[in-house]
Amino acid sequence: MAFPTAVNDQITDAVTQSNVKVIGEAPAFAMGSIYQSLAHSTGILFENAVAAQQQQNTLALAAANQGVMQIYTLDTTAAAGATEKVAQTGVSDNLSSLMTVLKAFTGTKPVKGLNSGSP
Repeated sequence: MAFPTAVNDQITDAVTQSNVKVIGEAPAFAMGSIYQSLAHSTGILFENAVAAQQQQNTLALAAANQGVMQIYTLDTTAAAGATEKVAQTGVSDNLSSLMTVLKAFTGTKPVKGLNSGSP
């Protein structure tokens, strides 16, 4: 002890040692608390990820169900006509035009709108 006091030296030594113990353990307890908070936050993160996946799965099932319901409510003849109309656009339309021109050169079918001079 540096200064003489009216308290017994053993008591002051015990208090000093317990204070040193508390101050020495504080960083370890703080790190433990930080790790517990990190683990808890990570758990919540994974819970939210699972909930989001479940909601996306439910939405996908509902969308598929709506699509099937729309398919069953279509008139089949109208759907066939729409499919044919879609099939005749784009590349297939270009191919049918080329086939018409080729047939015109062979003389099997006249092409409308071309002034070739031959019937």
